[in-house]
Amino acid sequence: MSEPRAATYGGQAVIEGVMIRGRRTIGLACRRPNGDIYRYRERLSSPLQRSRIARAPFIRGVVVLWESLDYGLRMLMRSADVQLERTEGSGTRGNAVVLGAAVLAAVALFVGVPYLAINLAHVALGSSLLANLVEGLVRLVLLVAYLAAISLMPDVRRVFAYHGAEHMTIHAFEHGDPLVPERIEPYPTAHPRCGTAFLLFVVFVAIVLFAFLPRVNVAFDLIVRLVLVVPVASISYEVLRFGAAHERSPLMRAIVAPGLLLQRITTRRPDARMIEVAVASLEEAIAGDRETEAAA
Repeated sequence: MSEPRAATYGGQAVIEGVMIRGRRTIGLACRRPNGDIYRYRERLSSPLQRSRIARAPFIRGVVVLWESLDYGLRMLMRSADVQLERTEGSGTRGNAVVLGAAVLAAVALFVGVPYLAINLAHVALGSSLLANLVEGLVRLVLLVAYLAAISLMPDVRRVFAYHGAEHMTIHAFEHGDPLVPERIEPYPTAHPRCGTAFLLFVVFVAIVLFAFLPRVNVAFDLIVRLVLVVPVASISYEVLRFGAAHERSPLMRAIVAPGLLLQRITTRRPDARMIEVAVASLEEAIAGDRETEAAA
């Protein structure tokens, strides 16, 4: 394996496929029911390309997170349309509603439920610090248990296999290897810039930041936690970004190790056909970036 390139591309798994985000392009590839590969790309429209403020540390993380959710949902729905062999269905308003509902459900599950569960035992624990630490541990256990539970579903396991194909393909690209299955297959399914690692960082950072919060009443405590979700996500993104840029450092390897370990749940070894789809998605993102740069 050759020396790694600068990290520029990353993505996510969708239904029977992979989405890759490039510098200026979103690439998508899915395996059609008839066995062919569906390819799609669109130009990335991002504040990160237009605004220095959006690119500023601790702000860019929030922008990237929201865009990842937005584009990820749209490409996920497009991949579902491909499998159902229909034209693209939901519009922007429908996507916004689904995205909003998904974010609300995630916040309720991973912020509200741990708080309410520990709040009942607050008096028995004896201090806000101890209660907050236990709350953080409950949140961590809940995240791991949730991922482990959904990984038992056959359809989700296929998505996790495409997730592994995406990571392996990005690894090969970053090391300058040919994008063919036989050269991609030796690479690991885990990647330090994975969204799973980001989620884990969010939980760990939340444990630290929430530990010293006073517990006043249910309404106040939940509002404070919701407000702090933004700085927690910002800090987590910067740590993950720094770790990916210094992945050879022993300290950074120790920091990203838990995220790589968690990806044993959220990734699976793909077959060659899945890798072919991941390659097609990356090729679309690269081709779109080249076209955009040539036209600039």
